[in-house]
Order: sequence, then structure tokens, then C-alpha cells
Amino acid sequence: MRWALVKVALAVTVMVVVAFAIPLGLVVKEMARDRAFSNAERQAATIGPVLAITTDRTQLERAVASAETGSGGRIGVHVPASGKRTRPAEIGTRRAAPQDVAAAVKLGRASISPVPGGSSLLQPTAVASGIAVVEVFVPDAALTNGVTTSWVVLAGVGLALIIGSVAVADRLGTRMVRPAERLAGAAHDLGKGQLGVRVPEDGPKELRSAAIAFNSMADQVVQLLANERELAADLSHRLRTPLTVLRLNAASLGDTPAADQTRAAVAQLEREVDQIIRTAREQKAHARQAAAAAGCDAAEVIRDRMAFWSALAEDEGRTVRIAGADRPVRLPVARPELAAALDAMLGNVFRHTPEGTAFAVDVHNAEEAVIVLVSDAGPGIADPDAALRRGHSGGGDGSTGLGLDIVRRLAESTGGDVRIGRSVLGGTEVRVWLALGDARSEHGVRRGHRLRRRLGGRGRRAVRAGGAQVQRPPT
Repeated sequence: MRWALVKVALAVTVMVVVAFAIPLGLVVKEMARDRAFSNAERQAATIGPVLAITTDRTQLERAVASAETGSGGRIGVHVPASGKRTRPAEIGTRRAAPQDVAAAVKLGRASISPVPGGSSLLQPTAVASGIAVVEVFVPDAALTNGVTTSWVVLAGVGLALIIGSVAVADRLGTRMVRPAERLAGAAHDLGKGQLGVRVPEDGPKELRSAAIAFNSMADQVVQLLANERELAADLSHRLRTPLTVLRLNAASLGDTPAADQTRAAVAQLEREVDQIIRTAREQKAHARQAAAAAGCDAAEVIRDRMAFWSALAEDEGRTVRIAGADRPVRLPVARPELAAALDAMLGNVFRHTPEGTAFAVDVHNAEEAVIVLVSDAGPGIADPDAALRRGHSGGGDGSTGLGLDIVRRLAESTGGDVRIGRSVLGGTEVRVWLALGDARSEHGVRRGHRLRRRLGGRGRRAVRAGGAQVQRPPT
């Protein structure tokens, strides 16, 4: 596809350049020729007034010498014979053939005669003795003066257009092909059993839709496998009761060979059931890790949990604002864990603020992290540091304080953290940094501090800008 786009752009641009550059080059050549003969006509016109006054050879030679190109031997004057002269006078340099001069006299208008090394402009002028002809030599170099430079410029512009169009087509092709290559690679990895593989939901609209569908399919595959493993583990647990009965019955059979074989078969069956249970648990843990590695769409989870809490907010007369959840925001955490953290923060708002208190949820997506802000207009938290420690709520109502601890552990699992401060709404602001990808590198701490400084100011400005745009939650 990429090479096809390049070829199409190359063919179209070449045709456009050829269609415009060739006619324009011919026009430039013709303009140079017209300019050269126009200058020759102007020079011939300077001799005309002198011929109208006198045909004296000395005067004419002086006029020819004083002309712009007269000293270079480019101007000649053919004066016809008069009563005092029996032969025509030739002044200056003559290049045109006698028959061409006679033809110009006969026509009575300017004409062009080819001569060695260029062309001669023959300009007839009436004098007392008849028709004189002023000849101006135009060399071939003057006819093509500036044409070569113009053609080089046109060729350069055309070549630049072709290179530019190919470069743009290549970039567009790369933008279209790269998401498709990522999608194909992810499909191969998923087929090999890498359940945590997902693709970025970017690129053209069609490929973005395909990426969304692929991620949804991969999530369904992980969920189906998890359900099957749960079912296998559940069936294995159900087998323990009848196995226990069989083992007890086998113990009461005595010491006969049949009884020993029965007890050995029951023991082997118990070992097989235990192995199935251990395998199911290991696969369940692996599936959980794969789901966490695949991540989830934070915007979709926030919309889902806000829809859940909106009914209670409506009953308590709370106004709610959501910002930044209208486009996909991929996070490297499992969906249940992010949902639990959001429920913990939103539950604290309802638990520790009076009815009718407004609150807001903002999401900001940066290159290296995602910041989630939950702010309210309540009384605030007296001791934010204690509220983040397990076993302290900061609310004074006897709660365990495990909610914010869940949020803190989720943020730290990605290389981020949680901060509690004063919101622009007047109450508490819980700010959660969730690092993306390389943010957890060996330089993660230093990058995290820079990220927090950059996102911190941006988050405050965003909440401040949206603080007055509180809306009623959907019913």
C-alpha cells in the first residue's frame, strides 16, 4: 500500500509538472526572442530621426557610432543613391543579403533576415532620395539570453515538487501501513498465546475501528479462558467430596489385594484432581497478569462507574462534571483494579461530604502518564498523609481507610503515586498519577518528578477552567 501510494503520487506529480513546465519553458524562450528584437527595433528607431534630417555620410556615421550597439558593429545603414551620388551608400556593418534588403524596401515594413551567427532586423525609413534601410544585428546569444537559467529553475521547481509529493505520499503511506502492521503483529502474537498483547487505537478511522475491535476481541478471549479455568477449578473442587467418600470406603475394605488396588486408584485420582486445581490457579494468575499487561480504557471505565454512581448523586442532589473521558485513554492496569480504585474515591466523596456537595472527575492523557483528578466541594481532609496510610480514613467516622490505600497501591504498581490536596471547588482533591510504558524505567523516579510538575499545573488549570461548568448527572 505504501509503495502504491508513492507510485500514484509520483505519476500524478510528473504529469502535472510536464503539463505545466514544458509550455512555460517554450513561453520563456519566446519571450526572450521577443525581448531581443524589441531592443533591436528600439536601436533602429534612434537612427530614423537622423535619416529624416540628413543622409550625409559623416553625420550618419556619427549617429551610428553614438548608438547603443553601434560601436560593436551591430548597426548598418543602407542609403539609396541620390542625384549627387550614383551609388548607394553603406554605413556601418552590413550582414544582410542585398535581396533581403531589397525585399524590405519593397515591403515597406520591418523584416527579419537570417545571417551567420544570428539574425538581422531590417527597418525601412523614408528619406529624400527614396527608402533607406537600418540594419540591426541580433546575435543568437541575445535570442536565448536567460532561457537556460529559466529552464534550470523550472526543472528544479518541478523536481522539488516531485520529491515533495513522494515524501508526503510516503509519510501518509507509513501512517496508514504502520497501524496495519501493528495489528497484524498483535494478531500473530495473540495466536501464539500472548494474551496480554494489545494494539494502540490510533491511525486512520478504519484502522482505529479495527484496533478497537481487536482489543475487544482479545479481552473477550482472556475472559472466556478465565471462565473455563474457573469452571475447571470448580469441578475439581466438587470432586473432592466423592473422592473423600471413596477413600473412606476403600479404607474399610481390609487388606485384600482388591482393596489395595482401590486405595491406590483413589490416591492417584486425588493427586490428579489436586494437579488440575493447581494448574487452574496458575493459569488464573497468568490470565490476571495478562489482563493487567493488556490494560484497559480508562475513559470507558470512568464513564461506566460514573453512570453507576449517577443515580445516587441524583438522589442526593449533587452536581457532577466529567472532563477528558470522551476519547480512549489506555492504561497498563486491569479493568477491575481501576474500577475498584474509582469506586473507592467516589465512595469517599459520598461518605465524607454532605448531601448536595458537587464533585468532578477529570482525566488528562500525557505522553508518559495519565492523571486522574477526583475533586469535591466538601469540608476537605484535615490530615492528607494519614488518609493515605492503611487503617486511617481521615474522616473521623470509624472507617478503615482501605479505599485510598487501594488507590495508592494501584498507582504505585505503575510507577506513579497519589497526592491529596485542596481542590479549586473548595474541598478535597485526590490526584492519581498512573505511569505509562517507559515511565517505569531505571530513570523513572527522576522522570516521574518532571512529569508530576508538568501535569500538576496542567491539572489544576483544567479543573479551574471547568469548575464553573458543573452539569447534572445523567439519570
